[in-house]
Amino acid sequence: MIYTERLYVAWWGWLLPLAAAVLIAFEVGMAYDAVPAWLPYVVTVPLALAVLLMLGKTTVRITTAYDEDGETELHVGNAHLPVRYIGDVEVIAQPDKRIALGPGLDPVAFVVHRGWIGSLLRVEVADERDPTPYWLFSTRKPERVAALLTTAAGRDGSSTQR
Repeated sequence: MIYTERLYVAWWGWLLPLAAAVLIAFEVGMAYDAVPAWLPYVVTVPLALAVLLMLGKTTVRITTAYDEDGETELHVGNAHLPVRYIGDVEVIAQPDKRIALGPGLDPVAFVVHRGWIGSLLRVEVADERDPTPYWLFSTRKPERVAALLTTAAGRDGSSTQR
């Protein structure tokens, strides 16, 4: 394992869903007298927690295989891309996210976007057989991931930043 990052929801992202779960439980408890007062809380709060934990399940990893070729791969969620197929790597700062995810987005690009993470990384796919032009994914440390990918791909380590 060269690098790993979990795209978990920040602490401030937990406040609204948990408050909504408590409010819904309160409303259900007030509406139905036959339901014990504690039961809606036991259902809605763990459900909100489960959803928040599932949202933060996605990982970004750079790994090296322990087989005979020892190939390095980029993993984003369940998808993986060997570094031999990585072209240019570009860091997209928060002010440029709207353009990269809106009018500048290729419809066949691989996208893993988490709104609570400020920056994106665009990794060009240099495999002619792959119809995906690039990967666009959220990461909290885009400069570090870009440097690791360009080094693993055997380039000079420079990445562009927009």
